[in-house]
Amino acid sequence: MRRCGPSAGRYLYTPYHLPLSALLPSVFHSLFPSSLLSSSLDSTTTELSDSFPISLYLKPKMALEVTQILLNAQSVDGVTRKHAEESLNQFQDQNLPAYLLSLSNELSSNEKPNESRKLAGLLLKNAVDAKEIHRKNELAQRWLSLDSQTKSQIKNSLLQTLNSQISDARSTASQVIAKLAGIELPHNQWPELIVSLLSNIHQVEPHVKQATLETLGYICEEVPAQVVDQDQVNRILTAVVQGMNSTEQSSDVRLAATRALYNALNFAQANFSNDMERDYIMRVVGEATLSPDVKIRQAAFECLVAISSTYYEKLQPYMQDLFNITSKAVREDQEQVALQAIEFWSSICDEEIDILDDYRSEYTADSEIPCFYFIKQALPALVPLLLETLLKQEEDQDQDEGAWNIAMAGGTCLGLVARTVGDEIVPLVMPFIEENISKPDWRQREAATYAFGSILEGPSPGKLAPIVNLALNFMLTALARDPHNHVKDTTAWTLGRIFEFLHGSAVETSVINNENCQQILTVLLQSMKDVPNVAEKACGALYFLAQGFEEEGSVSPLTPYFQDIFQALLFVTHREDSTESHLRTAAYEALNEVVRCSSEETAPIVMQLIPVIMLELHQTVESAQKLTSDEREKQNDLQSLLCGCLQVIIQKMGNLESSKYAFMQYSDQIMDLLLKVFASRNATVHEEAMLAIGALAYTAGANFAKYMPQFYQYLEMGLQNFEEYQICAITVGVVGDLCRALEDKILPFCDGIMTQLLKNLSSNHLHRSVKPAIFSSFGDIALAIGENFEKYLVYAMPMLQSAADLAGSNVSQDDEMLDYTNQLRNGILEAYSGILQGFKGSVKMQLLLPYVSHVVGFIDTMYNGREMDDVVMKSALGVLGDLADTLGGHVGPLIGQSSSSKELVEECLVYDDPSIRESAEWAKLAITRAVSG
Repeated sequence: MRRCGPSAGRYLYTPYHLPLSALLPSVFHSLFPSSLLSSSLDSTTTELSDSFPISLYLKPKMALEVTQILLNAQSVDGVTRKHAEESLNQFQDQNLPAYLLSLSNELSSNEKPNESRKLAGLLLKNAVDAKEIHRKNELAQRWLSLDSQTKSQIKNSLLQTLNSQISDARSTASQVIAKLAGIELPHNQWPELIVSLLSNIHQVEPHVKQATLETLGYICEEVPAQVVDQDQVNRILTAVVQGMNSTEQSSDVRLAATRALYNALNFAQANFSNDMERDYIMRVVGEATLSPDVKIRQAAFECLVAISSTYYEKLQPYMQDLFNITSKAVREDQEQVALQAIEFWSSICDEEIDILDDYRSEYTADSEIPCFYFIKQALPALVPLLLETLLKQEEDQDQDEGAWNIAMAGGTCLGLVARTVGDEIVPLVMPFIEENISKPDWRQREAATYAFGSILEGPSPGKLAPIVNLALNFMLTALARDPHNHVKDTTAWTLGRIFEFLHGSAVETSVINNENCQQILTVLLQSMKDVPNVAEKACGALYFLAQGFEEEGSVSPLTPYFQDIFQALLFVTHREDSTESHLRTAAYEALNEVVRCSSEETAPIVMQLIPVIMLELHQTVESAQKLTSDEREKQNDLQSLLCGCLQVIIQKMGNLESSKYAFMQYSDQIMDLLLKVFASRNATVHEEAMLAIGALAYTAGANFAKYMPQFYQYLEMGLQNFEEYQICAITVGVVGDLCRALEDKILPFCDGIMTQLLKNLSSNHLHRSVKPAIFSSFGDIALAIGENFEKYLVYAMPMLQSAADLAGSNVSQDDEMLDYTNQLRNGILEAYSGILQGFKGSVKMQLLLPYVSHVVGFIDTMYNGREMDDVVMKSALGVLGDLADTLGGHVGPLIGQSSSSKELVEECLVYDDPSIRESAEWAKLAITRAVSG
């Protein structure tokens, strides 16, 4: 776990895709105990109820009544609270401008109670902003559509609130101003805002300066950097840095300024390119790390962390001073400051790991992104500093799931250092391990073990294997016999790391062999009976041990112990304390991995698991109606794990010829159980059940057709589930599984499936991540039903063409957007490929000819943009080959005239990836036949 950045949780978010009546309980649950809240709000009311105070719109005492309603909305009395919530909901629905004005007036009035002002501010923010992107855009458009006078009154009221003596009111107003700035500034509205705020910096009252700096910081967080011109950026940074200066008398002002700088750093590209300005900013930040106020010191180090990632290439002149500042903080300062000082070095590691990975560790001085090897240079002093931190453990931190302290941060950073410098870290850490591993003080033994585990990723197996071979027996003994749980917890974690990085087919010489495997298993299975946190780590170690044998089949050293392993893991799942430390989850994950590495020889043992897992799943279904809400939540978790386990068993047994027939005898019972599981309203359970059904369809093949009449309603429900879009995405994947299993037997259900998929693509409410898979599923359906896809062409092809126009040339500098664009491109190409193959050999294949030029043009556009990843490149080659193979001489001249297509194929014939070369060779052959034919 890594934590950094200014105070988390500044903004209170709620599930904005719901109507206000459903939002309010979320807001209130964040403020008050759940026992005081009611979630049963009526969001369907469209007319004013008799009890709704019409005076909110008409009478002069409106403000007084709004105040009382806001107070009532926080009442401990459920009836009073519900009535107030309904009133607020109706007020927003019936007269949005008056609602927003009332809230802003409530927030700005110093005569109003703090409680009503705070809730007014939260409701106002929730009325203009949301976390979910579609809802956020909706609310932004709703705000922009308001009349200018209303907007102006609200904005002026918010700016006035920055003068309030009440800090909560100022802070809330700052956040709402920033949200509105994020909406208006990109549309060239509210141009006077920043000038107005900067004028406040010269106010005498510290609380006004503090609120203004806080607001500027939030604006920098909300508004894209390109929206604010450089002159205003310079003025903002000047105000912020002046506020940070040690000459500033008010600690509140200095803290607000330091936090504002954190948010403004992305705006400071030009300033950090100027040596004099950069030096000044770094000096002021450095001075802030020495402030007597711990919050200011913490915020200053948070700035250094952000600077290390944003301006890594500018840090070289400051690194010696930064090491001195951070090492002093790690050794002497309070924990929250020391954690950020360690995070600075973790961030430097992240940057250098990324740079070296990008250049495959072959960085040269001519590279566009330089690596300055700061970690390598600091290694002799940095490693001892981090090793010191490992001795600062907290009692019982091993049993605290949310624990994060100096020792854990130091170990995490040490692991990143190992990944950055590789073998060079080993001789610097080994003396510490050897000195402390056998000490009577548990802290020293645990620190030595933690250090060992932390450096197992990064150095070469050749460097580590001799050390691990010597240490393995010692580690197993410590896990079995050490008297302190914390030491055993860390030892089991370290063993898991050994099995993860120094064991398996990718490792030339594995540290695991037939001789030591039995001893390892004996200790791990015994440790699964230990306290939950130790047992959970032992299950994790077994997971990685089994994973390393996944490709070895019948020669796996685990084979003789399968029965014992399954019994031990099932025993763990039934422990009364199995819900602690994620123990039950770890046990099922280990069980699944052992099943994956099973073979023909161990298949009969795996088959014995099926009735056991089915019985447990049946029991959860039968008892679902008799549970409390807490019990139901635990039951849902168990159902998810059991469905996941069934999925793995189905996949494995269905792929083994010796067990497939015997396994299929259970298919009716399994399907019946999985259909009953859909009665649960838990998203995770539905995901796992749907995945299990997809696996069963793949295994059953055409025989799955008998289940479709019952299953179809749940398939349709999954495709319609926009709110829990992960379920929708998984269901789209299952459509592909069904197509491959049923082939043309899917035809009776295709009208409903295609109708829903087309609706999904047209919807702005469905998360965009689902849409590439929907396009791909068009190809699956076409491939399954062949020329019967004719009736859907008129709908599917225009949709594909529109998406291709968007994705073909939509090249973004943003990595996340570029990844999504390539996913979309690949989905479109897979659709084209499936449709082409589906019509191959059919007399109706000429129906595709009108679309050919657009398909070729799409590939040309992508190739010329030079932003295709390897997956897209391979799919593009496949489509070119399918065009030529299916339509032959009809398209030969068109493809032949496309210089981009020709260049793509020629380029891929000499590509590093052999699968891409193979695709290029096939495409070239098909195109040659088409052109010559």
